[in-house]
Amino acid sequence: MRLPITPAEIAPRIATGAFILNSGLGKRNADADTAAGLHGFAAGTYPFLSKVAPATFAKGLSTAEIAIGAALLVPFVPTAVAGAALTAFSGGLLGLYLRTPGMTKPGKSVAPTQDGLPVSKDVWMLGIGIGLLTQAIVGRRTR
Repeated sequence: MRLPITPAEIAPRIATGAFILNSGLGKRNADADTAAGLHGFAAGTYPFLSKVAPATFAKGLSTAEIAIGAALLVPFVPTAVAGAALTAFSGGLLGLYLRTPGMTKPGKSVAPTQDGLPVSKDVWMLGIGIGLLTQAIVGRRTR
């Protein structure tokens, strides 16, 4: 039986999948202060989230991270599916980075400040997600 991934996809899927899964597991039992901090940060950028209770948001974020991390780690999940999930997730994180005051240097810069550095690193996940999607599309044509 042939898996829906290629050997070249294994390393990026393991690296991002393990990172995101660990992050989601760490948020699974978030206390009230942690949930409020996560929620406040996200709702400041995405105002529709202000209608969601902080505990519900933290639990939903944890669940989403666990699901995306697992999808990347499980080789039976097609690359297109895993890549699309990673691209959407990392795009949302980069939205937080680009829209939150103080995360980028003044002016029209996308360069991070010290406060923005922990979030700006999510650009590597976007790159891997787009790479996986590209591989799924191009690889499908050559098989």
